[in-house]
Amino acid sequence: MRDLMNSIHPLRAISPQAAVTDNTALVSQIIDVRGYDSLTFVILSGGLTDPNATFSVLVEHGSDSGLSDAAAVADDDLLGTEALAGMTYADDNETRKIGYVGSKRYVRLTVTPSGNDSGNVFVSAVAVLGHPRMFPTPNPPV
Repeated sequence: MRDLMNSIHPLRAISPQAAVTDNTALVSQIIDVRGYDSLTFVILSGGLTDPNATFSVLVEHGSDSGLSDAAAVADDDLLGTEALAGMTYADDNETRKIGYVGSKRYVRLTVTPSGNDSGNVFVSAVAVLGHPRMFPTPNPPV
């Protein structure tokens, strides 16, 4: 059976919001991976209008629920790279993804614009938890 729905648990990471018109970092919700063996962040861009803007990606993890112990995730604990998950102004209306396979319980994503001096930036992200230890996953996700 080709059932992906009951095997994933999508969560809000970075909510759709009004355009960012400066270089303020967009920081995701802290994602608790307990009960799941995989996490992929899906990053969505809308219009990216500043011709100098770039968008870097950082994935952090830790054991504290508030991520007071946050540390950058080592490359060995990522699927894909933070560089490949980043964007430039030319990547209007595109998606990127980066996976986490580390052992920490809490993870967050940060997308940081630079050179966004005069543009409007629309970026959001979804955290997709997968490989659940209990099936099916709840619907709607909680």
